[in-house]
Amino acid sequence: MELTDLKVVMAIMEEGSISRAAQRLDYVQSNVTARVRKLESELGIQLFNRHPKGVTPTEKGLAFSKYALDIIRMAEEAVMAVREPDYPSGPLAIGIVETFASSDPFIKALSEFQRHYPEVALSLINGTSPQNYEKVLNRQLDGAFFTGDFDMSLLEIEVEIRDKVVLLTAAEGQDSSEIPSIANAAWVVFPKGCPFRTASEEWLRSEGTLNANLIEISTMEMMLNCVQAGLGFALVPESIISRADNRLCVYPVPKRYQYATTRLVRRKEQFRSKAFAAFAKCVKAELR
Repeated sequence: MELTDLKVVMAIMEEGSISRAAQRLDYVQSNVTARVRKLESELGIQLFNRHPKGVTPTEKGLAFSKYALDIIRMAEEAVMAVREPDYPSGPLAIGIVETFASSDPFIKALSEFQRHYPEVALSLINGTSPQNYEKVLNRQLDGAFFTGDFDMSLLEIEVEIRDKVVLLTAAEGQDSSEIPSIANAAWVVFPKGCPFRTASEEWLRSEGTLNANLIEISTMEMMLNCVQAGLGFALVPESIISRADNRLCVYPVPKRYQYATTRLVRRKEQFRSKAFAAFAKCVKAELR
């Protein structure tokens, strides 16, 4: 059994197809098939069930994949531990949610990080909170921000940010002293998986609104522009709102939706890259 065999197994598990795994690994498909058959023969078990649309892991295959993933991870950690220089450098992939990416603390932390650690090739990858959570677990990201509650047993929390949530409307035509009716308004929301969208939908349902008019957007800038133009309401973290913007009205929300917690996390592993440690330190410094 070779390390490459384990990587082949994991690629097939993740792709659900031998042909797609071969493409991803840049291998000939027959080579991938031969490796799997050889490994199955050595183990005396069947790792995958074959069917016309691809493959699915057997019960033994799922059990084997958990050990394979740990072995691959430890091998990669061993290489990183001996190769990493004494200063933060190299690639760093961080998942970011739009509702935190636009906040002042994050922008300031990013500026400080870039100024102090120019040899780090930082990649910020937008995603929903569930996407970022899964990508950290699957080792597709070095770390990530996400908002909401998830199983944290396999993750290490580096930074935790508790932010106030507010209702945002256009200033024009609104009485800032009274909370507007939410029942008949259109709502500007992020894609499914965003906890602020979930909170908006739950609030509407609690008010008896089952088929709200939702305008789905993908960036915070677009959300604010839509709200300012009077196209709809939005639930947002208070930290992204400019105090000088008189085109917006800010209102409190019911207690159950009043706060949201965003975390910067990484996998629970002994090795932590110097680049990630420096990034987390910059974020912490701006939140004090």
